[in-house]
Amino acid sequence: MGLNEPTPVQTPTTESSRSIEFTMFMRAYQHMVFSTAARLAGNDAQAEDIAQEVFIKAYENFEHLRVSATAGGWLKTVATNLSLNYLTRYRKRWRLFSESETAPDVALPDGAADALNEDEQRAALEEGLRALPAHQRVPLVLYHFEDVSYEDIAAKLGISLAKVKTDIRRGRTALAPLLRAQGMGGGA
Repeated sequence: MGLNEPTPVQTPTTESSRSIEFTMFMRAYQHMVFSTAARLAGNDAQAEDIAQEVFIKAYENFEHLRVSATAGGWLKTVATNLSLNYLTRYRKRWRLFSESETAPDVALPDGAADALNEDEQRAALEEGLRALPAHQRVPLVLYHFEDVSYEDIAAKLGISLAKVKTDIRRGRTALAPLLRAQGMGGGA
């Protein structure tokens, strides 16, 4: 390089700055992505794998996502779809494991419900959801936590509208005593 040649200017979008920006992006959304996957999959280990897949897809699309006002919605949709794909792919194996997992039916002592804080209530709800069979939990979570309509749930799961409504109703019915046992009263 000669004395009269201009020095190359480094652009602010170096690989290092992109990596830092993506890490910050991922941290901002990791809880939402994980909780979406965990509610649907009913298994923390699988939810971690699904969340990792979501963020791999996010990294591949980061140039668009980093400036998108709807990045959170995109991540939630990808997490939901990957969770549903997991459940479809491993349905037989999932049924075997979910039928053997049940939440303990232990009543809390009097007054203990008053001591439950929001985090404990959320944990009790998550535990109750995990105790439900997948065919009840998935539509229930999609409807109540992901705001998906009955019709869209039926389409995503490839089942009838009547089955969606029945599974949600049965899921609520099954969830109610589990939540009462945790001191939360009513149902979902």
